[in-house]
Amino acid sequence: MTDPVQAGALDRLRPLCLAMPEATERLSHGEPTWFVRGKKVFVMFAGRHHDDRVGFWCAATAEERDALVAERPDRFFVPPYVGVRGWLGVYLDVPDVDWTEVDELVREAFRMVAPKRLAAQLDEPG
Repeated sequence: MTDPVQAGALDRLRPLCLAMPEATERLSHGEPTWFVRGKKVFVMFAGRHHDDRVGFWCAATAEERDALVAERPDRFFVPPYVGVRGWLGVYLDVPDVDWTEVDELVREAFRMVAPKRLAAQLDEPG
């Protein structure tokens, strides 16, 4: 990966996704994608694959997605293909990415997809 914006964004996103319990990574549709127990996708990197932007797509509710896109269309978008199922797109090629917010979005995406007992591990101390 020679694109420094793309590489930097992926380097920051990857550990957030892999910190989720039983999360795995593999390529899907040519992009790094994170799965719960190797089966269900919760985050997919979008490195200029569908447009000329760097970002990621994550599981979300349609209500949350719509609110974020309406409030900050410079930071959030409805991704192709999965947007109709409520998924959220997040631009990572913008100035001052809020990585705390990205971490929260990754965690919420994981909670939506993971089995309840596995998602509950996010609330355990330590």
